[in-house]
Amino acid sequence: MDQSVAIQETLGKEENCIVLNCKHAAQCDILLDDCSENRLLGLVECAKEHAIFIYTHRRMAITADDVSLEDILPITLDFAVVEVSSPEQLVVVGADTRVRMSYKNEELELRLPFGSHSRLFLCEVNKAWSDVCRLPTQVPKFEWIKKYKKSIKRQEAMKPCWCWYKQTKNLFPSVEFPAKHLGHEVFPSCIFAACSSCFVFSLQQGKAKTPPPITTLAWAGLKHNNAWERHKDMSEMTRDSGMKIIPKALIVDSEEARENTEGAVSKGRWGRTKPYNLRATNNEYVCTIAFVFRRGEEKVSDKKGSLEKVLFGYNKFLEKSHRSIRLSYADYYFFSDRFFLGTYNVNGQTPKESLRPWLSCTPEPPDIYCLGFQELDLSKEAFFFSDTISLLSLIWSALALDCYFHSSLKVLFFEVVFILTILIIAYKHQNDHMLNLSTAFQVTAKYSFLALIFHPSQGNKGAVAIRFRFHNSDICVVNSHLAAHVEEYERRNQDFKDICSRLQFRQLDPTQPPLTILKHNVVLWIGDLNYRISDLDVDRVKDLIAKNDYETLHSYDQLKRQIDVEAVFVGFKEGEIDFQPTYKYDTGSDKWDTSEKCRIPAWCDRILWKGKNIQQEHYKSHMDVRTSDHKPVSSLLVIGIKRVNPDAYKKTFEEIVRNIDKMENECIPSLSLSKREFHFKDVKFMQHHAETLNLFNDGQVPCQFEFIQKPNESTYSKPWLTANPPKGFIAQGASMDVDLEVFVNRSMAPDLNCGKQEIEDILVLHLERGKDYFISVTGNYLPSCYGTSIYSLCHMKEPIQDMPKETLLELHQAEKSLNDDAATDEKPLDIPKELWMMVDHLFRNAVNQKEDIFQQPGLRTEFAEIRDCLDSGMPDSLRILNHSVAEALLLFLDALPEPVIPFSFYQQCLECSSSAGQCEKIISMLPPFHKNVFNYLAAFLRELLKNSANNRLEVDILATIFASLLLRSTKKQDLAEKKKTQEFFQHFLTQHS
Repeated sequence: MDQSVAIQETLGKEENCIVLNCKHAAQCDILLDDCSENRLLGLVECAKEHAIFIYTHRRMAITADDVSLEDILPITLDFAVVEVSSPEQLVVVGADTRVRMSYKNEELELRLPFGSHSRLFLCEVNKAWSDVCRLPTQVPKFEWIKKYKKSIKRQEAMKPCWCWYKQTKNLFPSVEFPAKHLGHEVFPSCIFAACSSCFVFSLQQGKAKTPPPITTLAWAGLKHNNAWERHKDMSEMTRDSGMKIIPKALIVDSEEARENTEGAVSKGRWGRTKPYNLRATNNEYVCTIAFVFRRGEEKVSDKKGSLEKVLFGYNKFLEKSHRSIRLSYADYYFFSDRFFLGTYNVNGQTPKESLRPWLSCTPEPPDIYCLGFQELDLSKEAFFFSDTISLLSLIWSALALDCYFHSSLKVLFFEVVFILTILIIAYKHQNDHMLNLSTAFQVTAKYSFLALIFHPSQGNKGAVAIRFRFHNSDICVVNSHLAAHVEEYERRNQDFKDICSRLQFRQLDPTQPPLTILKHNVVLWIGDLNYRISDLDVDRVKDLIAKNDYETLHSYDQLKRQIDVEAVFVGFKEGEIDFQPTYKYDTGSDKWDTSEKCRIPAWCDRILWKGKNIQQEHYKSHMDVRTSDHKPVSSLLVIGIKRVNPDAYKKTFEEIVRNIDKMENECIPSLSLSKREFHFKDVKFMQHHAETLNLFNDGQVPCQFEFIQKPNESTYSKPWLTANPPKGFIAQGASMDVDLEVFVNRSMAPDLNCGKQEIEDILVLHLERGKDYFISVTGNYLPSCYGTSIYSLCHMKEPIQDMPKETLLELHQAEKSLNDDAATDEKPLDIPKELWMMVDHLFRNAVNQKEDIFQQPGLRTEFAEIRDCLDSGMPDSLRILNHSVAEALLLFLDALPEPVIPFSFYQQCLECSSSAGQCEKIISMLPPFHKNVFNYLAAFLRELLKNSANNRLEVDILATIFASLLLRSTKKQDLAEKKKTQEFFQHFLTQHS
């Protein structure tokens, strides 16, 4: 993705964005005291003066709206850039490049991703700085950057506001907040980051020299100190106003939002928060969440930490070295950690009581809490806004925190996932060994944390999952809500299988397949599985419950029976059930269902696990919680987590690093190529051609390759040529196939048809820290009527492939020079013969046919036959579908380099689209061949409309299809322009009819 385009849009007309490879902007991480923040760098030049523009961005930068200018570093004699390496970290082959940039009193330490792109960018910066040093007497004035610095100062002029303390304290009374922020005492930061369907909540405490990046959660108008009254207020707000918290709408990062902000929070140049409004509208309470992102957040570790965890940015070889370390069994040990698992179907209810009997049922606090909620919000809005977080869901999350579990426990939310009515939350105990718990991917890949599935027929059913790595064990927690009703046990079995196969976690490495649930060391499955008790009537079930004969009752449980026959949850275990069924009760009581349906009691809410070294300490329901028609269930598991002996790991890893360092000094990457020259024979329009290039690593070290741009070119290849993959990694002794693909579309065909260009290119295959290989790609392109101008086709009485290349080029030049005499001595055709052949075929075969002509696609193989016949000579009859000929006609019109109505007439046609007379006048002014083609097509379409009773065609349909082909713009049309082009063409479909 060329991110320099976004930077260029932010600049004035006189500036020119110079970036690495003259195409891409440089991404980097700014290293702060305890984290890193992602930025976009652009080397900007004006009048031989250079400056580095530093931008924040909220996603892949595509347009100017995606970036925000944060700082400018002019390249003067006061500027310096030097590559640094931390003495605390090991030198690793393929590590990211770390540099220190300074300008006067400012100093930044940056980390640029490993690769040739970063190197080229730094070379451009050094070159610009060297130019300044050569002429020390000529002091740059940098007048052109003043207007950009003014915009930065406007953003920094916003005053800090700490009113969020009071508002947040009202929501979480059990959390102790300082009275002031002076001195920056220990204070909590409530961080919400909402990305589509992913919801992350962190509550943490610690000291800081400056306030950390915060995001406020402000509940306007909630005046009650009692938690349950606050929940009641919020429920009424939701019901009365229909209010939803929609993350996509709230994640705003525009200049307008910043300028209109009240109560903004500011915290210095690097890592300052983005301001958002906290306001009330029309005397209604409005709940607003402000978001702050710390992209690529990562703790800067010491040397020991670098041995325990692969830092973000290392290349694949180093990652594989970590994974391939072979330690003996004695070098591993298992440490028992306590996991609290809980599941609760809240039936769309607002909480009316404390959850402490459920969440604080263990004598000692567990290490990790994993809570699953179902049916959080059963309102219709929850299904229409499936990617939103409802207020009711936030209430339950806040309530779980408000209960605060154990009084001695400090917890951190480290992951929350939400979809529709299902929520899963994971907390971790804040102690030393928990520092080794991390989510499976980086924060910058947040969307990859979430995998979700839901039934099209049952909107409130589905599953969400969280995966994380705890020391050397990969753990996946799944919260599911399966199909309901007694007779649907087979549907529930299928739901389980669908979740296991379709719920996937995308890996950071795009070459690696996604991870499924069962590809983890430990799988913890919680939720409302909805398996019922069958073959017993309700009275018999209640009688067994009264006798506490759960063993007999459990033998009629559908889930047990399905597990016994290995139809579902194969390999999973469940603890002994010695508590009464958790469903269905009258809401607010312990009475069984007294409604007309009189549901048979069942163990719907279950907790299962899969993995080794797992013991269950308790498995029970909690009758004291009566909000829902379900009872919450909890289980305490003691899981043996695999850990590595740090000394053995350090010794082995250091040995690997030494070997890599030795290979770096002694060896140069090398590849053996299967071929250096590729020739593609008979390349045709819109026909895919491919050949395989095999790369074999015959060197002594792994190598990283990439096809790079040649000088003065913006891409590594011509537009008709693609290398797949364009870059990659090959281990020592391994090989990789690269597909060289040739495909000519309508944008490339005109120059190839007339002989202005040929199928000829040189690919430069670059090895990182190695040499370059040159690969020749040639071919012979068969000219086609597709992509050839109307003017040239009218001057061809023979098939285009029978025309000499010199004649084709002469026709092209004659059209450009408007010299009709130079084209040919013979009288030209009124319309292209290829167009006549297709229209004539449709006129003879499709006018009265009930085939929905132009509304159904043809066959791709038949299009190839039509193209070949038009280019080499059409037989008397084609035994092909009319739909294929119709599609071939549309492709022919779309591929014209100059449309039937030339581009120069486009604006005039839009302006007079409402006047039939003016439209006809414009057509009369068209070049003769274009006018003939337009009138010919319009007459043909009017003939089709005369037989609309048979072919079911309408004016609106034909106008929609053909207007955009006959009357095209050089730019993308908006909706208003499309309507005008259709209105313009409709005049010619309705006249004389």
